[in-house]
Amino acid sequence: MAVKSGAPWWAHLMMYAGGVTMVVAGATAGIAQYAAYTANNTIQSEDILGDNRAEMDVENIEGPLNILVLGVDKQGGSTRSDTMIMVHVNKDLTEVSMVSLPRDLYVEIPDCGPDWGNNTCMQKLNHAASISDDWEVTRANVVQTIYDLTGVEFHMGATVDFNGFMDLVDLVEEIELCPWHEIQSIHGDKRVFPEGCNYYNKEEALDLIRQRYPWDDPEDYESGLWGDYGRQAMQQQAIKALIKELKADGYASDPTRLTQVLDGLEGKLTMDMPDGLSTIDLALNLRDLNPEDITSIRVPATSQETEVGSSEVIADGEQRTAADALWEALQNDTMTEWIAQYPEWVKQTGSNTTPSTETPSGDGASETTTD
Repeated sequence: MAVKSGAPWWAHLMMYAGGVTMVVAGATAGIAQYAAYTANNTIQSEDILGDNRAEMDVENIEGPLNILVLGVDKQGGSTRSDTMIMVHVNKDLTEVSMVSLPRDLYVEIPDCGPDWGNNTCMQKLNHAASISDDWEVTRANVVQTIYDLTGVEFHMGATVDFNGFMDLVDLVEEIELCPWHEIQSIHGDKRVFPEGCNYYNKEEALDLIRQRYPWDDPEDYESGLWGDYGRQAMQQQAIKALIKELKADGYASDPTRLTQVLDGLEGKLTMDMPDGLSTIDLALNLRDLNPEDITSIRVPATSQETEVGSSEVIADGEQRTAADALWEALQNDTMTEWIAQYPEWVKQTGSNTTPSTETPSGDGASETTTD
């Protein structure tokens, strides 16, 4: 891949969840068996893809692989998703590219809910996940909407509850977060987060990474980190900081402590994998992937006014050509060629997630997040 970028928070989560299982290989037989059992039983199974599933030989795992990841927000009795990301692993299982589908992408949705007579409509993508309190209904609608848009068939799927995953901060007590300017929380006691790096406990960290509206300074717009994009950057920081602290405290190298992390993932990560493929098998086959070496792709689209308000629109002409070529590259494992042809849609970043090293392409960052 020509350009590498820092991965979104959920990418680090997926890679870490798989990567920690690798530690099992170096453990004593008894501990290894227990940790492997814990990993396989903690990461729950869920039918995410339905009929839109590509065939996969679980006895001889090779790429290319396409994985659909949905970031979910569980509040009250309902589950919502407005984070929808397509993960592509190349044939050699050595390179990863990720395409974030903007929550405001203007698309055709097959079922727009009771207010639309459950008929098709043109709406923002995240509307596909708001048609019902029944997660099975909304999930199927989201998957079908993405398939109709892209034509990409997925080999696996995953859902990630980010706020729940942050409960793991309790294991390390605090994580370091570095806002690039002072912001005041819009929640609860309106705490103020100063500019620069400080350590925060779970409650403080969750408050900070949930902020969206305070990222409204001129520098945020100049760097493409306003609103949701600013919140995305803080979430990237949070997951990296958590992984760093877990490693520093020995959770990633001590199988007896590793099980605490695996237990902490219960109910926060679900996967849809082919029959006969375990999380341990998947981790072993993806051992050459580095979560720091992931190419982030922005969908070729620009902000325009539509009948449902300001939306990200794939315009006819060059954008439509680039987008159609992107879907084809994901399906046919030609992402390297696509990136070389359309570098303007590759999100280029430095080694950390602060604006000083971010160089957004196009109109801004592409990653979206759950509320």
